[in-house]
Amino acid sequence: METNDLKSASTPMSTAAMMPSPILLWRFKVLLFFVWGFSCCKIGWDSVMRMSVDLRDLFLYEAFLYYNPLLLVTMMVWLWGINLWVFSQANVSYAKIFDLDQNHLTHREIWKCATWMTIIVPTSMTAYLYLYSHGEVPLAASQPVLLYCAVVMILIFPFDIFYLSSRYYLLRTLWRIVLPLQAISFSDFFVADILTSMAKVFSDLERSVCRMVHRQVATIAWFEADSVCGSHSLAIPFVLVLPYLFRFFQCLRQYKDTGEKTTLLNALKYSTAVPVIFLSALKYHVFPDRWTNFYRPLWLISGILNSLYSFYWDVTRDWDWSFTRIFKFSKPHIFSHLLYGRKWVYFWVMGSNLVLRWAWTYKLSAHLRHNYLTVFAVAALEIFRRFQWVFFRVENEWNKMNSKTNIQLSEKDLTEEEEKLLVSNEHNV
Repeated sequence: METNDLKSASTPMSTAAMMPSPILLWRFKVLLFFVWGFSCCKIGWDSVMRMSVDLRDLFLYEAFLYYNPLLLVTMMVWLWGINLWVFSQANVSYAKIFDLDQNHLTHREIWKCATWMTIIVPTSMTAYLYLYSHGEVPLAASQPVLLYCAVVMILIFPFDIFYLSSRYYLLRTLWRIVLPLQAISFSDFFVADILTSMAKVFSDLERSVCRMVHRQVATIAWFEADSVCGSHSLAIPFVLVLPYLFRFFQCLRQYKDTGEKTTLLNALKYSTAVPVIFLSALKYHVFPDRWTNFYRPLWLISGILNSLYSFYWDVTRDWDWSFTRIFKFSKPHIFSHLLYGRKWVYFWVMGSNLVLRWAWTYKLSAHLRHNYLTVFAVAALEIFRRFQWVFFRVENEWNKMNSKTNIQLSEKDLTEEEEKLLVSNEHNV
């Protein structure tokens, strides 16, 4: 019996001794990640260098069209994970704010999803570059098609894997945004606001799907700017304006439900993006002199109006002048020490929000889309601006919820005291 006890006690110890430490596993994963990143960069660079100089830039533009939307979505997922991590450190109940169930994703699970996206999307892009440069055009054309189909299948997969409840929560919210037939919740207009920062993602997705449907992937069709899926397509401004129209109708629905006139002013803010988008698109459909002398000044005026109006609303309404308190972590942390109560955070958020609001007007302009690297950088900066915006918008909502709770508690206490007084008075009588 003693021998059996010793064997049973030694078995878990030997198993634990055979398992590598978590730190060692983490280092090994990081090493693999860097090896993978270097391999993708090396293969992609060599593939591009194999092409002739006159086709190289056009080929990169074509590849960038298919993959930059998913790269920007991946960036947004990483930053959303950081948002959730800060909320958890600051004891902000984001699950209560967004009305999430107990199975909601934490920041660690969000980062896990972002890691897989970071691996899969560049790998598919590297395969596209390699196959095309080595003459395997049909196989190259299949890479973005397979990737897009996989993304759609994962989102609508009906079985209880890949975070089913969270996927369906996202799909339900998107459906409520497209058709605001019910009362607008905080999560509805919060996600809709984020979609306005991803207007370019939807525009490029539309052109990518259009080329896939018309079998123009990895073909000479990228030279034809005036084609049905070209850079001069009329579909581009219509897709760009959709997120702003969704938000516009949400504001009208809120006015119908609440009667608050501020929702009409908010709707007016989103409507100012419409002339910026369509006046820019007119460049390809009017005479050059007409564009330079008439439409271009109107485009500049509308861009200035939209930027200043949006900046004013961010600071005074969405944030309600709520700054830096959210960075007060429950436990001592270097980020809390650097950010909480610091004046430079206030000036940085204000200044960067104003500058990036101006830059965002550049991205909304279809006649500037040929500078694809610049537009990608501006779109990435807009996602970063929205990442900053999330902190203070959620903080403002959390403060409102706490103040309402405190008011309700105080009213409850007053009611109980009044009842006690009435009972004591009746007893005295």
